[in-house]
Amino acid sequence: MTSTILPDGPGQTPLTADTVMRYHLCWKHRDLDGVMALYHPDIQYHDFFQNRVLGYDELRDYVRACLPHEAGEDIVHSDRIRVDGCTAFIQYQVTVQGGDGLVAFQSSEAITVKDGLIWRINEYATLVRQNGKGNQTGGPRPATSRLGLSPRQLSTMAQDLEHYFNHQRPYLDPELDLQQVADESGYSRNQISYLLNQVLGQSFYRYVNQARLQHLMTSLDDGSVEAPIDQLAFNAGFNSLSAFYKCFREHTGLSPKAYLKQISLRART
Repeated sequence: MTSTILPDGPGQTPLTADTVMRYHLCWKHRDLDGVMALYHPDIQYHDFFQNRVLGYDELRDYVRACLPHEAGEDIVHSDRIRVDGCTAFIQYQVTVQGGDGLVAFQSSEAITVKDGLIWRINEYATLVRQNGKGNQTGGPRPATSRLGLSPRQLSTMAQDLEHYFNHQRPYLDPELDLQQVADESGYSRNQISYLLNQVLGQSFYRYVNQARLQHLMTSLDDGSVEAPIDQLAFNAGFNSLSAFYKCFREHTGLSPKAYLKQISLRART
């Protein structure tokens, strides 16, 4: 087996920096063709989070699924891009909203440039949970290799799911189930279940009930509805009052009656 000797002369560092910066900007601007044009035909993309290696023919679908979907979505870099000869190092963080705080994937990439194109990428990622007080605690690495999901893809799925719930409001259907969400969102049952349970740390029904509660709380807080709160709960999609009362108390720390009394007192002052 012969080894490949990469150029490492005085002009290699700026060439590497230019290639990697163009690569970064293509990701930022969701330019799939631009990203693919910067990959060497012999590229090997080592995704250590999923324990797999992707070649050029597999990367278009991978990149398409990972690119930000909405305007304003971006990958936050935690350090400047560092370049040394034919290699560049990038550190970034992908954050999604979990049930009990923020969930972040801290990732780093070592990118090797050959002939002005990206020849090797070694990507490493770990899952970090961040609670409401801002403390970070490491958790076990989710076993996502069987689902074929990278950290970026998990983040995109979380954003897609949130967008679907906010705009389509499927939670208003009291019979909503996981299969219906999978059919309408374009993901599989296993993928959504994994995202919710293993990454966001909550069950499907808790996620749905939180969306229902947020819908109801918006009506309460702006004072636009005067119907009894039990009726508001059913209108928001709750199919039992016991589930509603439990969800309400977990979210506010109060019973609905005490919360309404608090709103009434605030309105008088």
